[in-house]
Amino acid sequence: MRPVLCFGEVLIDFLNTSRKQDGDLALNSFTQYPGGAPANVAVAVARLGGESRFAGQVGADPFGEFLLNALELFGVDTTFTAIHGEAKTALAFVFLDDDGERSFSFRRDGTADVVMQPDQVVDEWFERQPIVHLCSNTLTDPSITRVTREVVTRARDRAALVSFDVNLRHNLWPTGQADPDTVNEQVMNADLVKFAREEFDFLSQGDPGAYRDQCFAARPSVLLITDGGKDLRVVTERGDIGVTPPQVKAVDTTGAGDAFIAGVLFGLSRSEDPVARMRDPEYIEELVRFAAHCGAVAVTRPGAFPSFPRLDDVNCPAPRA
Repeated sequence: MRPVLCFGEVLIDFLNTSRKQDGDLALNSFTQYPGGAPANVAVAVARLGGESRFAGQVGADPFGEFLLNALELFGVDTTFTAIHGEAKTALAFVFLDDDGERSFSFRRDGTADVVMQPDQVVDEWFERQPIVHLCSNTLTDPSITRVTREVVTRARDRAALVSFDVNLRHNLWPTGQADPDTVNEQVMNADLVKFAREEFDFLSQGDPGAYRDQCFAARPSVLLITDGGKDLRVVTERGDIGVTPPQVKAVDTTGAGDAFIAGVLFGLSRSEDPVARMRDPEYIEELVRFAAHCGAVAVTRPGAFPSFPRLDDVNCPAPRA
């Protein structure tokens, strides 16, 4: 089994768990959970039994200490998680509607996760040729974008599989909208790319056929397009495969996509040659079906880290390596 190295943000999710009335005021109550998409994936891989590493940065504050302890508690190697002496740990306030769907309000201006520098990326991150996973939230300003490029360049130099979850949060970008060119640069540099349906539509800019061709003319071998609880698509050069996820009652969708992609990466990490394994359509369909069940378990539980399933919780066998 090879390691999965997740790079990017780890932050506090303050989840809106209840509301009470105090006179004319409606007061929200929040519960502190560990979160951040790549950190979520690291934990979800570890929960399934994979070898998981997290590379990123937190502040020297109680929130950063909490996050490091949480990652380690859930089995993630934090050797490559730095502590910044001055910048604060990032925070996100998560509001849920009646269907468990989320909206976010971030506190992430100059926080520890975005002030990393390229020289913090070291060769030790890539020992034993890990699968490298990242998201677009490390592309929201020039400084952290340079670090992201360094991570991807070093991964490719070592022929490591690169996984990219688009995971757009438009309100983190200075203009209020993600820059398609910046995001697509990393799409084209990845072997495996996960999109939500609306993200694929945004990045393809009205021409999905041409965009698909552009992807396969670059590096990607597999595009995964999720659509909430609807059928998801596995897009390859050989054609598309549809996979129907299990239908469950969602309590909190915070970690759904992260649990899904973690299921994919966990399966690939057990392969001797994960890049070649992705080119087997029967294997990838079986793997995505397993991953969809991982996501389905996660949405039935609140929060992110605690919601991720162990292998025995998933009512679908993981494909053979």
